[in-house]
Amino acid sequence: MAGAAGAPARPRVGAPGPDAAALTAAAAHVRERYAGRLAELVAVDSGTADTAGVNRVAGLVAGYARDAGMRLEPVRLDDGRAALVARRRGRGRRKILLTGHMDTVFPAGTAAARPLRVDGDRAYGPGVCAGKGGLLAGLAAVEALVLLGAERYGEVALVCSPDEEAGSPLSRMLLRREAHGAAAALGLRCARPDGAVVAARKGGAEVEIVLRGRAAHTDPGAAPPADSDRAAADRGGDAALAAARLTVALQELDRSRLGVRVRVGVLQAGTAPGMVADSARLVACVRADRAADFDAVLGDIRRLARGHGVAGVAAEVVQHAPVPPWEGGPRTAALVDTARRVGLELGLHVRAGAAGGGSGANIVAASGTPVLDGLGPVGGACRSPGEWLDLASVVPRTALLAGLIDRIAETGCTGLGRLGGGSAI
Repeated sequence: MAGAAGAPARPRVGAPGPDAAALTAAAAHVRERYAGRLAELVAVDSGTADTAGVNRVAGLVAGYARDAGMRLEPVRLDDGRAALVARRRGRGRRKILLTGHMDTVFPAGTAAARPLRVDGDRAYGPGVCAGKGGLLAGLAAVEALVLLGAERYGEVALVCSPDEEAGSPLSRMLLRREAHGAAAALGLRCARPDGAVVAARKGGAEVEIVLRGRAAHTDPGAAPPADSDRAAADRGGDAALAAARLTVALQELDRSRLGVRVRVGVLQAGTAPGMVADSARLVACVRADRAADFDAVLGDIRRLARGHGVAGVAAEVVQHAPVPPWEGGPRTAALVDTARRVGLELGLHVRAGAAGGGSGANIVAASGTPVLDGLGPVGGACRSPGEWLDLASVVPRTALLAGLIDRIAETGCTGLGRLGGGSAI
């Protein structure tokens, strides 16, 4: 790509890193292919469980990464879905990890029903914000640095997960492996609607409780017993009653601690009005800001499941892909400070905040690697029919991400020096 017509000039050998003007020019140069790639990715249904769709997206992303001069490592997961690691060696020492994801929450047919639509500076479509737009920004930042010859990192590794929307149950081991030895990890989920990067995320889990009792016929004409619960137990183990009691108890955990949310979204029991239900199932969504509260509320759920109070009913509790809270901390604060200083050079006011949903950043942070997320373009209404991406933010946010990679490559997470001044357009 270097030397192409209209491309910014490379810095001299041994010169400082690219300055703000060079970063912006390079980001604008590689932006030309962004919209076309975004349309290609959005046109593919890639719900987490859609193996063929996710793998098709992986194939497209592999082609884009190959165009950027990155070395590809396809990773076949146990269920047949493909994860992807793309690497680019530089001239320095530090490894920088980029994390993004290829899956969406949308069912098959959504891509055809809602193809990419552009209205002014906004692009709409499934995955433009929650995954695909940010992933492309990560590739664009690598392309911009290659274009400038500004490869002061030891390695940039881009991990593209196929199951992040489900809590990364299979790709989390890959994320942990690549986080090992990284100076920092930069998450490619899109920036908040107000432009803020993400410095903390709630943890979360889906907790499934299966209740198993004993089926029996009810007798509506019988005299009401003094102890209706005991009489029900004599007839059978009423799983429906246990599920109802447990649902109420779990809902009372909602906001029981600061930053804790619990919501029962699935409740199923029984097969016929005249039968005592021999089984029931409920699924609760759990979110928490702090690790201690997350562990405590999961413990509360297990305790309540054991003590539902209906004789003859056994409870089984399963946590699906729990994602620990990412609480930020001093090393994330150092990354935020570095991003603010890079943004100042670029004329951007970089703010930082917390986000509700978990991401690969939570898993990487739990491994001990410094993390900053929300470094894709600005977007909003994620995982909804109105999901949008601000196309006008693609160039400045790509320049910010590229500058942040270069700064970390030079100084690690605590370097506060000025962006290099040796490059010119």
